[in-house]
Amino acid sequence: MSRVKGGAASHARHRKVVKAAKGYYGARSRNFRTATQAVDKAMQYATRDRKNKKRTFRALWIQRINAGVRAYDENLNYSRFMGGLIAAGIEVDRKVLADLAVHEPDAFNAIVDQAKAALA
Repeated sequence: MSRVKGGAASHARHRKVVKAAKGYYGARSRNFRTATQAVDKAMQYATRDRKNKKRTFRALWIQRINAGVRAYDENLNYSRFMGGLIAAGIEVDRKVLADLAVHEPDAFNAIVDQAKAALA
């Protein structure tokens, strides 16, 4: 029985890693050993940051909602506004509220009015 050297499989494996490292600086995109380390670390960052992205966007939405509420009424803030929404029975998520605050200020102000009325 003939011996199997595995050259084709190794070459394919190396090519896959170096292709994933395309665009990296210097040896990280050329040398297999360095590229392997760089790609492994990049995968760790990608896994971690898929969770962090959700966190970051929620914080951004909250800031935009707070800015929109304060621009409309100085005495109202994000926390009281969200309490007013719950009291008024309005179920709109933060992503949509933030989009309304930025792109549709009139519609957002109508929602703020309803929340204020529910608080009073």
